[in-house]
Amino acid sequence: MLSSQGGGAASAVGVLLMAYGTPATPDDVEAYYTHVRRGRPPSPDQLADLRRRYDAIGGTSPLLERTREQAGGIQAALGEEFRVELGMKHAPPFIEGGVAALAGAGVARVVGLVLAPHYSALSVGEYAKRAEATAASLGLDFTMVTSWHLAPGYLDLLAGFVGDELAQLDADPVEVVFTAHSLPTRIIAMGDPYPEQLAETAKEVAARAGVDRWSVGWQSAGRTPEPWIGPDILAVLPALVTAGAAGVVVCPAGFVSDHLEVLFDLDVEARAAAAGLGLAFTRTPSPNAHPAFCATVAGVIRSAATRSDG
Repeated sequence: MLSSQGGGAASAVGVLLMAYGTPATPDDVEAYYTHVRRGRPPSPDQLADLRRRYDAIGGTSPLLERTREQAGGIQAALGEEFRVELGMKHAPPFIEGGVAALAGAGVARVVGLVLAPHYSALSVGEYAKRAEATAASLGLDFTMVTSWHLAPGYLDLLAGFVGDELAQLDADPVEVVFTAHSLPTRIIAMGDPYPEQLAETAKEVAARAGVDRWSVGWQSAGRTPEPWIGPDILAVLPALVTAGAAGVVVCPAGFVSDHLEVLFDLDVEARAAAAGLGLAFTRTPSPNAHPAFCATVAGVIRSAATRSDG
């Protein structure tokens, strides 16, 4: 929690920064996975597979640490008239606890933002329902930032990352592939904006970076029987080789910090697949607590707070 960093007066605007959550230690993996599965414990094979992936990145994910660093940077950018707390979807500190901490600090209104730029009813929408319900139960006025995928500062930061990686990759031609976490394909029939928003981010970043050869892919699909949005990055890589690419820069535009889906799914799994294909591979850095990222998110929050004043 960041209660000591923000303003403590009742006039302060509360900010609930939300993220997915991660097990704090290897011993917490089973409880975490059970929460992700809505109370259904994983099978021994499922648990072993998740533990294997965590082991491959050092035993635990840095997501909570990185999110705390982001929250500190965003708090500093916002200033004392705002008070920032964290709320995680699947691990402590939970969303409900973050809202309660803001209420206990005396704020009257709260702006909620998920540290994921693209909206889906199955992702950001679920965070919003939990935060809104808790805020209502505590008598707080609540405003939700539903998406910020076209925030200029975010686009510029990613474009700079793409340009840097292209300059360092010794291959030609190179394709830039923008990725985000896949979701079940049923969201498309629902008219969900998630795939379109990723495409919009990709188009804007490519334009800023001066990239002509780019595409969109997906990653980290859930291990469930229902179909998920594709093509998956592991299917994209051989298709790039077939199309004549000699290298790939993956820009995980749907993720803003280092965690399992970046450090394993891309840095371990996709990198190994690319090596097996003879395809030069790199990815853009995660924004983490980059000052430009923190300033951008702070600006989005400040704008939302100003709108809620009206």
